[in-house]
Amino acid sequence: MEIMVEDKDIRIEKLDPGGSQWANSYLVTCLKTGDSVLIDAPGNLQKMLSQLKDKKIKYILMTHNHSDHIGALKGLKETLKAPVAGHELDAARFPVPLEIKLNDGDKLVCGNLEFRVIHNPGHTRGSISFLVGKYLLDGDTLFPHGPGHTMTPANFLQELKSLQEKIFTLSDDTHVFPGHGDPTVLGKEKEEFKIFSSHPHRQDLCGDVLWLES
Repeated sequence: MEIMVEDKDIRIEKLDPGGSQWANSYLVTCLKTGDSVLIDAPGNLQKMLSQLKDKKIKYILMTHNHSDHIGALKGLKETLKAPVAGHELDAARFPVPLEIKLNDGDKLVCGNLEFRVIHNPGHTRGSISFLVGKYLLDGDTLFPHGPGHTMTPANFLQELKSLQEKIFTLSDDTHVFPGHGDPTVLGKEKEEFKIFSSHPHRQDLCGDVLWLES
């Protein structure tokens, strides 16, 4: 595992999921209590379990239901016995039932850490992000240089609305840990989005969009 953040209160580690279905998975730990949450469940089950040995997993939090984020979910649930939480609009495609159905604005507590749920429809109907302190674990909603992939122009506009109203209102020093690739800082994404917003775009825009190239 790679340590992404560590201070006196919190540690965020990126797991190595193994397997061909690759996505980022994060372990967020309260350093005061040792309690942790797992964000997403991709990859090879045994590879994931080997990194979670002796961890006190309180929740498995799912950002969305795409196959590259859920490959190890069934086995992790059976082994870790932690409740699985996600948005009800994505529930049908998870391989296990959601024991906790999350909505926009809900809060979950793990040790001394509080996770706020932000509903970000667009990539999927039930895509959600988790804000803990100044750290945003956002699945496939926002990446360095652009938003998550969308299938239709309506989905793209829905995702932009969510970003403008819920994500870009957060402080510039919010650190973003996406579902693929490297982290970014929200202030940088806001600046690139301003440039994107300053000129017109074709009405059928969707898919893989980059703020400075689309």
